[in-house]
Amino acid sequence: MEVAVKVFNLQTKGSFRSFDVECEAMFNIVHRNLVKVITCFSNVDFKALVLDFMPKGSLEKWLHSGNYFLDFLQRADIMVDVETALEHLHTRHPTPIIHCDIKPSNILLDDDMVARVGDFGIAKLLKEGDVMKQSMTLATIHFGSAGIVSINCDVYSYGIVLIETFTKKKPTDEMFAEEMTIRHWTKRSLSRGTIDIADVNLLRKYDKCFVVSISSILELALDCSAELPEERRDMKDVVTELKKIKQRFLNGIEHV
Repeated sequence: MEVAVKVFNLQTKGSFRSFDVECEAMFNIVHRNLVKVITCFSNVDFKALVLDFMPKGSLEKWLHSGNYFLDFLQRADIMVDVETALEHLHTRHPTPIIHCDIKPSNILLDDDMVARVGDFGIAKLLKEGDVMKQSMTLATIHFGSAGIVSINCDVYSYGIVLIETFTKKKPTDEMFAEEMTIRHWTKRSLSRGTIDIADVNLLRKYDKCFVVSISSILELALDCSAELPEERRDMKDVVTELKKIKQRFLNGIEHV
């Protein structure tokens, strides 16, 4: 049996808490789209998690390494898997869990290219009625001016990953600075009626049916990453909408 072992650097600030949080979060949830913890090791000098091995690596590898390519349907399926995982974390657990670090490197792929969300080191378990404040800066989270942690933080991060998945642009790209974020760049491009921002490899592969589909996906990503948390889409709605976009794409291919 092949496994992956995540060893915690105990010299890093917060590593003990990160280990405890990840154990609590991942031992209590089992889902097809979440990386499974098999067991853990813990003593004063060594802490590690033994996880299911994901042979296809991370979404980050498939998006940003030159020798890999995901077609439109593969990307859509991966993002449906991630949505399904988040919806489970947010609503199907007695204590809602906020992942807090949704990004391509934390989305892993098994042999069948099924996506599984992993790395719960900074996850938050949100008790009923709780409002949590977050003081540390996290690149993948948009808390808003109040710095409130809620499930809407994961929805925002999901929207940004959705953009990255279909454009191959990282939100940390040097072209994004000050007011020009990856979200503003996407919104401006769509307002001009262009999808030239889509991954060039996808643009080469598909025809007009792709144009409609990619526009719909990027609009959905903007809805997820709305500036105001209360304006962001519910994850159940996002799953339903992305599946509809995928089906319209398939119907378009059949009629070509």
